[in-house]
Amino acid sequence: MDAGRTAPPAMKVAREVMRTNPRLDAVDALLLSTNVLDAAREKGLAPQFLAATLLQESAFDPFAVSSAGAVGIAQFTAPTAFEYGVDPWEPRSAIAGAARVLAAYAGDYRERNDEDPYALALAAYNAGPGAVAKYHGVPPFAETREYIADVRDRWSRMVGR
Repeated sequence: MDAGRTAPPAMKVAREVMRTNPRLDAVDALLLSTNVLDAAREKGLAPQFLAATLLQESAFDPFAVSSAGAVGIAQFTAPTAFEYGVDPWEPRSAIAGAARVLAAYAGDYRERNDEDPYALALAAYNAGPGAVAKYHGVPPFAETREYIADVRDRWSRMVGR
């Protein structure tokens, strides 16, 4: 799949999806990337930001399960999935739910902080909004700081290509 600098965003995202998760074929990667771009645009997020987050969470594996019990492409825990009305095992539902959650976090932090709202949204997605509130910004957890850096790296690769 060619996804050079002039390729449409869905192709660029699909290329990163296939690079990260070689078990997905080109058609599935393109369908998932189209769902991601549509969900991001609907919620006013940078599309590659949402794609980079999901790549970091699960490499777009709808059957991913973390050691903490988070599941699916967006790595929702059962309480969070229930709260947002998301079926974490169904990719389209999980993608839409992740877009909704990240957009809400970014919107909240855009209003309340001088820090980058995307970094704070990622911190809340990774460590929880309570940790962001407690530390008045990105928590000092190595895992959370690495998570933010990794998502930013993935994001920049999709935008820059």
